[in-house]
Amino acid sequence: MTEAWEAAVEAQIQGAVQRGEFDDLPGMGKPIPGRGMPYDESWWIKSFLEREALPSDLLLPTPLQLRRRIEQVPAEVRDLPTEQSVRDFVGALNAQIVAWLRNPEGPRVAVRPVNVDEVVRHWRAERSSRPAPAPATEPAPAIARAHRPRWAWLPWRRRRVT
Repeated sequence: MTEAWEAAVEAQIQGAVQRGEFDDLPGMGKPIPGRGMPYDESWWIKSFLEREALPSDLLLPTPLQLRRRIEQVPAEVRDLPTEQSVRDFVGALNAQIVAWLRNPEGPRVAVRPVNVDEVVRHWRAERSSRPAPAPATEPAPAIARAHRPRWAWLPWRRRRVT
């Protein structure tokens, strides 16, 4: 069965070559990237990650990905606006860690849930040490807008013709 399949595939390839479908392909006559010396077996994975702009962390096993995310927690919560959003972020990360701890796969690496209160304490300390943001420009006074009725801006409002 496989011989018949291989013969059919080979016949299709030969037909495409005779029709010239492989002529003028992009990269024709150029070396395959990554196939130089020294030989790198993972050249195609690296080129895929570069081409698609994906982080190389995706190649790590789950416990190492979790450890990397734990290391990045301070940077990731730095710009969150509220304490509750920080707690939600750390809670979601801890849920992933607990899920892995219940059913570990991959290498045995020590991974522990993140202490939410400690992260919040660092977040508060960092926020208090930042300079206060510049005040926003004040809105125009209501007097300047008083000449128009409030409903006049509505696009579907029909104007009466008198």
